[in-house]
Amino acid sequence: MNQAAPVRVQVDGSGATDAGDLILCARKLTKTYHMGDVGVYALREVDLDIRAGELLVLLGASGSGKSTLLNILGGLDVATSGTLNYRGLRLDQLDGDGLTEYRRAHVGFVFQFYNLIPSLTARENVALVTDIAADPMTPHEALALVGLEDRLDHFPSQLSGGEQQRVAIARAVAKRPDVLFCDEPTGALDAHTGQLVLRVLEQVNRETGTTLAIITHNAAIGGLGDTVLRMSSGEIVERKRNAQRASVDDIAW
Repeated sequence: MNQAAPVRVQVDGSGATDAGDLILCARKLTKTYHMGDVGVYALREVDLDIRAGELLVLLGASGSGKSTLLNILGGLDVATSGTLNYRGLRLDQLDGDGLTEYRRAHVGFVFQFYNLIPSLTARENVALVTDIAADPMTPHEALALVGLEDRLDHFPSQLSGGEQQRVAIARAVAKRPDVLFCDEPTGALDAHTGQLVLRVLEQVNRETGTTLAIITHNAAIGGLGDTVLRMSSGEIVERKRNAQRASVDDIAW
């Protein structure tokens, strides 16, 4: 399959933008899985705008479609139908190579489990990304950003769970992504450590301007976001803007 030529779009205020600071624009995104003759909807005609520098929190129970939506926005999966634009580039028209380039150049991921290479130090784990990025931070800079400049040469087994997640965040932000997608980044952590990790993510958003999308089942985390969306049965059922973002210290677990 040949990669489609980039298609640039403008959308009006009812469903989006004049481009401006809009970084991702999804319209009627639908994802269907088939079990025999039965179609199962993971997403149902989702419309979503994400703006540059925004901190978005996506809430919902397990199975609500949060991870499916994140995977499509991040180029890890493709929708069955609908359109998806990154700064006007039609991601839904790209082939596998095009999506790989999109992920490599523009997107970072942080998951619930850290996915660090056990035989590599923190510095070396981050260097896996910086060695192939176009304009990366140094591993030292990225690890200093998450408060681990004194743990550069420690292996994952020598780090706590929270420290390992912070290495994973450093690895994701080291290539200076436009968008950082975080799928349950505190799901495997206790309350104190989870707050530490959220503080680091908020700092990354504030200090680097990286657009940040966090998906979680913990409704309290919604207070941290500029925009909060709640999903159920593959649909966005509630949208709100916070007049002021809450402090991580105010999050109740």
